[in-house]
Amino acid sequence: MKKKILFSLRSPYREQLDVVGYSFGHGEKSLAIVGAMRGNEVQQMYVCSRMVQELKKLESEGRIADDKSILVVPCVNYYSMNIGKRFWAMDNTDINRMFPGFDQGETTQRIADGVFQKLQGYEYGIQLASFYQPGNFLPHVKIMDTGFTDPDIMKDFGLEFGIIRKPRPYDTTTLNYNWQVWETKAFSVYANATDEIDEHGAEEAVNAILRFMNNRGIVSVKTPPGYITDILDESVTRQVRSEHAGVFFSMTEIGRRVERGDLLGRITDPFDGELVSEIRSPVSGTVYFEYHSPLINGKTVCFKIIT
Repeated sequence: MKKKILFSLRSPYREQLDVVGYSFGHGEKSLAIVGAMRGNEVQQMYVCSRMVQELKKLESEGRIADDKSILVVPCVNYYSMNIGKRFWAMDNTDINRMFPGFDQGETTQRIADGVFQKLQGYEYGIQLASFYQPGNFLPHVKIMDTGFTDPDIMKDFGLEFGIIRKPRPYDTTTLNYNWQVWETKAFSVYANATDEIDEHGAEEAVNAILRFMNNRGIVSVKTPPGYITDILDESVTRQVRSEHAGVFFSMTEIGRRVERGDLLGRITDPFDGELVSEIRSPVSGTVYFEYHSPLINGKTVCFKIIT
C-alpha cells in the first residue's frame, strides 16, 4: 500500500487541505473508489476505511491480480466534515456539482479539477453516494444512463437492486457522470446511512465492492453469496411526499414489502401533539428510502418505493 497526496490546497486560516489516496497493486488503472465529498458523509468515509483494511490484507496475501492497481480516496472534503457542514464551509457549494472542475475557477472547482485529474483513466469507478435529504437507503447500486456503460455489470455487485437513472441537467456536473464521459465505467453505491455509521450497511457495501472486484478479475477473494440483482429503471420507483409539516414518525423500515394503502408514517403537530397527517403507500412494492429526521416540512420526499 502506498499513501499519497493527490491534491493540495493552501488556506490562509487553517492547515492546507491534502486530499489523500491509498493505492494498491501495480500496473493498469483498474478501479478507483471515492468516499465522502460532502461534510456529513461519515458512512461513506467509513466504508472506504474498511476497504483500505481489506485491500491491505489482500495485498499482503498476494491476492491482487497482476497488472491491476486500485485507488481508494476516503474523503475529499474533510474541511466541512470537521465543522459539521454538508457543503464547502466557505461558500456552501457542493464539490460533487463541480466536475470535471476548472483549475482557474472557484475553490470547489479547483478541488474538483485537481481530484479528477487523478481519477481519470481507471477502467471502473465507484462512488459511495448519499441522498440530498436525511434518510436511509436500502443498499443498492445505481448507474447513470449516459450510453457509455453496460447496466448488466451492476449484477457483479450482488446487491438486491441495480437502478438505472436517466441523467438530469444538474447531474452533468457530478463525478459519476464525468467519469463515464471520460470512459470510466462508473457506479454509485448506497450504503444505507449518511451522517452516522451503520455497521450492517457498511458490511454489505464492503462485501458488494469486494464481490465486484472478484467478478471483474481485479482481486481473488471469497465473499458471502449476494443477491441475483434486479436491474430496473428509476422511473418504476415511486416517491411519497409529506402533506404537512410537523414531527415525523416512520411506521415502516427499509427493505419491507408494503401494499397499497399501508400506513408508512405519521406526522403530529409539534406544539399540541395532535395527529395532522397519516402517510399511506400509494402503491405496492419495497421501501428502499426512508426519511430520517424528527422534523419534516410539507412536500418533502419521506419514502421511496420500488414497485
